[in-house]
Amino acid sequence: MRAAAWVCLLLPLASTLAITFAGTRISRRTAAYISTLTTMGAFAAAVVAFLALLGEHAGERTHLTTSWTWLAAGPYHFGLTLLVDQLSVVMMLIVAGVGSLIVAYSVGYMDGDDEERRYFAYMSLFVFSMLLLVQTGNLLLLLAGWGMVGLSSYLLIGYHQDRPSAVAAAKKAFVMNAFGDATMALALFLLIQHTGRLDYAGVFAGSPHGGAVANLIALGLLGGAVAKSAQLPLHTWLPDAMEGPTPVSALIHAATMVTAGVYLIVRVHPLFENAYVVEDLAAGLGAATLVMAGLIALVQTDIKRVIAYSTMSQIGYMFVGAGLGAYPNAIFHLMTHAFFKALLFLAGGIAIHAVVGEQDIRKLAGVGKLMPFTKVVFLIGSLALVGIFPFAGFFSKDSILAAALDRGWFGIVIFAVGVLGAFLTGVYAFRLFFIVFTGEPSAFAREHFHSHHGQEGPLSMLWTVGTLAVLSCIGGFLQFAPTWHPLSTWLDPIERPIAEPTHWEEWLASGIAITAGLAGIFVAWTIYAAKRAKAPRPVKLFEQKFYWDELYDVLFYRSSEALTRGLYAFVERPLIGGSINAVSGAFGLGSRELSTAQNGLVRSYALALASGLAVLAVVFLAAR
Repeated sequence: MRAAAWVCLLLPLASTLAITFAGTRISRRTAAYISTLTTMGAFAAAVVAFLALLGEHAGERTHLTTSWTWLAAGPYHFGLTLLVDQLSVVMMLIVAGVGSLIVAYSVGYMDGDDEERRYFAYMSLFVFSMLLLVQTGNLLLLLAGWGMVGLSSYLLIGYHQDRPSAVAAAKKAFVMNAFGDATMALALFLLIQHTGRLDYAGVFAGSPHGGAVANLIALGLLGGAVAKSAQLPLHTWLPDAMEGPTPVSALIHAATMVTAGVYLIVRVHPLFENAYVVEDLAAGLGAATLVMAGLIALVQTDIKRVIAYSTMSQIGYMFVGAGLGAYPNAIFHLMTHAFFKALLFLAGGIAIHAVVGEQDIRKLAGVGKLMPFTKVVFLIGSLALVGIFPFAGFFSKDSILAAALDRGWFGIVIFAVGVLGAFLTGVYAFRLFFIVFTGEPSAFAREHFHSHHGQEGPLSMLWTVGTLAVLSCIGGFLQFAPTWHPLSTWLDPIERPIAEPTHWEEWLASGIAITAGLAGIFVAWTIYAAKRAKAPRPVKLFEQKFYWDELYDVLFYRSSEALTRGLYAFVERPLIGGSINAVSGAFGLGSRELSTAQNGLVRSYALALASGLAVLAVVFLAAR
């Protein structure tokens, strides 16, 4: 088990190093195969670790394995330690499993790209960083993986280095995530101060209960989670991250980076339970995000941005689950979301790939008639996203809404917001589907569509999308809360939930949520498929994304620029620059005056020497 955990972690790192050092000595296709095979090997190792845990008693499934002490500072010693338990194994399976499908899909999508080797080195580094984050046995190593995930995402988002918009998007993602990293590091400082430890068991046992310190620790950790998972108010980097290649968007938005915040809250849930106000704040931020993102998605015209905003919305549901204490439900939705969101991105990528890289849904209109397979798998992903029975999203999202009903008046408010989110999901998901995949192809789509040797895309793209479509159909049956709940039973020894809805709450939540989703689909069909109603004019507030970018521009960029100009005008130029000019002028004047003594006459030099000796003699005699 321990060996399998190390193999799972180190195989993607080995791939990164091998591709990097081999350079141009290997072909682009060889680099793609190395990255794909090692990621699949990591998934196989995760399966081995899962089977080994499965054979143990439920109370004995927590194992720590340390290779060496990688950092020592006075009395503090931090080892390179991996934690193998129920939660980490689930995350290993999701990250390595879905990650391997996305990397395999990239073999066809990136074929012929001049920088293919660099791309696959970055992809392997990203998978390694995410596995480090979910496998680490202490919070310091988790912070290291947290930062490496941010670095890897920066490299992948800015992959197209010749595109200014991609470089700007990468910088934006890096800066906003760095803010979350900083709040998280401050929380760790407080934990060291009050517990002297950063391993999970020691921190949970020694952390303060209630009070300002507990709230500050939870707030710092929540800041990191909010930034990484693109929740309010640190969410604006995520839509811009669409500048990366489509598989990168799938990797970041499906099973990996944006789910890290949910994993963090669930992993350190005792710290959040010590500060219940902050835990409620996490649920409230998730609820606000899921509605806001749904409203913005209604007016987007870029196929990847619509799916990106749906990611923000679905992560909002996960934050609701984690914030309300329904930890297994949040992880279950994390898993099913990985299936259908990766499916939507990769199926959309097939359409983009077939129509000369075009992402505008108005130009892609009707392409489904030319791509029947892609149309079917995208429909499956859309139904799973909305949460229609029997697709995966139905089982996982509805269980979060049911948990909200178990948390009093606050939970009822969250439930109402979640139902509104389900309705919006139906509208924007099927607005996208009806525009792009139904009706007659647009003139642009007919003119620019090209098949891949008679197929809709390379085989590596088609089989991976087909696999994700199957998982989106059957993945939800892993757990149906009123009847069977093996995932909750699996996680229960380490992530015991606070919210445990009754059977009637489960059925009520499912009935209301699926009704809201179907109502959203009907609205989308009426407007965009049947054309029985005129599409409403886009709301300016939604088009401008609630003016968050403009707000940050005023608060940070413009204010910093004004401060800089003021400091230059009133401090640097008159004081610093003026003093330097005064000193340099004085020295210049002195040097010019002294230069007059250099007249070239021996008698002048002799007089100067004699005068100097006379002065020294007088001083010497006076001193005696």
